[in-house]
Amino acid sequence: MIEIKSLSKAFKLTRQHRRELGDDFAHQKSIQAVNDISFTCNPGQIFGLIGPNGAGKTTTLRMVATMLKPTKGTIAVAGFDTVKDNQKVREKIGFMTGQTALYDRLTPNEMVQYMAELHGMDKAKFKTRRQKLFDVLDMHDFADRRIARLSTGMKQKTSIARTIIHDPEVMVFDEPTSGLDVMTSRAIMDLIRDCKAEGKTVLFSTHRMGEINQVCDDIAIIFNGKLYFNGTLDQFKSEMTQPTFEDEFIYRVEGK
Repeated sequence: MIEIKSLSKAFKLTRQHRRELGDDFAHQKSIQAVNDISFTCNPGQIFGLIGPNGAGKTTTLRMVATMLKPTKGTIAVAGFDTVKDNQKVREKIGFMTGQTALYDRLTPNEMVQYMAELHGMDKAKFKTRRQKLFDVLDMHDFADRRIARLSTGMKQKTSIARTIIHDPEVMVFDEPTSGLDVMTSRAIMDLIRDCKAEGKTVLFSTHRMGEINQVCDDIAIIFNGKLYFNGTLDQFKSEMTQPTFEDEFIYRVEGK
């Protein structure tokens, strides 16, 4: 479970930042990236966090993953506070972003094994888990190639496998299909469904409304750091006044 309560994050602005952001920020000392949001992600459910680029999605997920500390509010992951018990949270969570950050000289097999060893995985459990992930993500054909020679989709699959090799109970996906081809995107969406079937807590961030409609049970709309909707997907559909998901999203955040 992920429990987020009254969460806010502000970043201090340097003189250089203010120059880069323009006249509107000339006298601001900070910028509010996330502003007093609360929601809960339950086990065995897929929670979709929807919003355009710059809405505050990635900042929120990085706080969940202990990469950033909240300015205000609290986050509990599997019962552990992300600030007070950050090491426990890291043991319970798998955090997948669109940035692969892999070692080019290693192979997918070596990369995944390295992460398994960091988590202290038993060898037998590792082999079973690796086989399952490589089957689901269709990685066997390139498992022993150097990562530097892999395509973008292959690297993304490798990044996912190394992120969840330790079989965490909480999964966080930050726009995992961004920039990928149809086949790779489908494999990743299938993996997300598998996580739900295994009873894991899944927090899934995207700006693609079609993906939300495919897999999510609960959703929240975030824009300019604020929540504009928080409820079930069915509730959102029942309240729609616009013809499409995209139109309804724009109506919610812009009032049009």
